[in-house]
This record gives sequence, C-alpha cells and structure tokens, in this order.
Amino acid sequence: MRLNLRRNGTPETGKLGTWVKLGALESVEIMAYAGFDFVVIDMEHAPLSLPDVYTQIVTALANDIAPLVRVPDHGGSTIQRVLDAGAAGILAPHVDTVEQARKVAAATRFPPTGARGSGGTSRAARWGLLPRAEYLRVGNEDVLCIAQLESALAIDNVSEILAVPGIDGAFVGAADLALETGLAAGSLELAALCEKARDAAHALDAPIGWAVGSNPQAARRAYDRGFDFVVAGNDLSMLAETATGLVAETRAPG
Repeated sequence: MRLNLRRNGTPETGKLGTWVKLGALESVEIMAYAGFDFVVIDMEHAPLSLPDVYTQIVTALANDIAPLVRVPDHGGSTIQRVLDAGAAGILAPHVDTVEQARKVAAATRFPPTGARGSGGTSRAARWGLLPRAEYLRVGNEDVLCIAQLESALAIDNVSEILAVPGIDGAFVGAADLALETGLAAGSLELAALCEKARDAAHALDAPIGWAVGSNPQAARRAYDRGFDFVVAGNDLSMLAETATGLVAETRAPG
C-alpha cells in the first residue's frame, strides 16, 4: 500500500495516524474503523515482537489502513523483515546526521540504490506471485523511509538529511528534542527549532510530521502550523484516558 504524506494543508485533507503500542490485532482494526489514514506500529517504545508486528501489518492491509513501523534502531535486519512483512514504510528514530540517514535509507532500498536484500518469496512479494520487477519497484519507489528528528544536531542537519536519496520525509520528535536540549515543552525556543525543521522540509518539498496527544484541537493546530501529517494519541493512552474518565465521572458526587 502506497501512502502519500505530502502537503495537503488542512485538517480536513492532511493525513492522520496514531501509534499502536498494544500487541493485539484489534487495536489496528479499531483504528481502521475509526477512520485513521495510517497507524505507526511502535517497536521503539513498546514491547512488540516481530510476530506481533507481522500480525498487525496484515490486519492493517486487510482493513485498508497503511501500516508504518517505527523500528527500534537503524539495523538493517529489522527494517528488512518488517518491509518484507508488507509494511508501507518505516520511521527511523534518532536520525541526527547525514551518515545515519544514508544507513537507514540504504537498509530500506534495493541495490544499486541501497543494500536491502531481496525477499522475492516474502509476503511483500505475495509469496513469489508478484513479478520480481514490481516487487523491486515497490521497495524502491512506494515504501516510505521517514527520519525522526530528535536532537538539536538533527535540526541543524535537516536539509542535508532530507536531501539523502531514499529519505522521503521527516518527523519531529518534540518530546525527545525537548529532553535533549533541556528546553521546556511549550517554550518559544523549542517551537523555533521545530519550525526550522518544518521550513527546511517544505523548501525541499518533503513532508514533515508532528505528534500530539489524544487531542483533536492540538492535531488541528499542527496542521495549521504547516505540518503535513499528524500522529495523534495511541491505543493504550486512549484506553487509559477513557477508562479513567468513565470511572471518575461515574463516581463524581452528584
């Protein structure tokens, strides 16, 4: 499944996704029924195994929602396996330098562009039924490689990172950026760094994303600020917030 994250400009047309952290196919089904455009299956900050991720990718594709995977690191082995499972693309955490961007992009693309191995009998190749040329074309042209920008160094290098062949866009990890820089989450200084990344991406006609909590107003503001795609909330937080609210409101006096 090809996912277009390029600029759409408004909350009505911008692509909207959510994180999946629970190792259950029902999470992906629910997000599809809710109307999200994509899910990001989170291998970095959730204890998801490769079989968990595989099941969720299959479920997403069966329900016409694009499955991206946030891989835990830049290792080619995990990237290759989730792509051969049929993922629409990856988010690579902590891409700070051009060298790291090249490594991640190479792991995502087939030779001569990259170093991804051929899995011509994998699920992504329809168990060998997809013509080899089409399997290779999808891997090199349709699969997304998104670099997460989570440090001041990454922001400084954003134009060069996005210029690396095979890098399709960027995603600002504002929480880690605030942690790494020591800036307050709502500070003007942090906002300026994020806007610098946004402007650099748009100068190169590359999509750039932003994460918010389970808050539709915050998601709309992200689009209004010029971010192209938004990842809003996650399955576990939605469950926790709804459960807590239900108990609190039921037991509230009066």
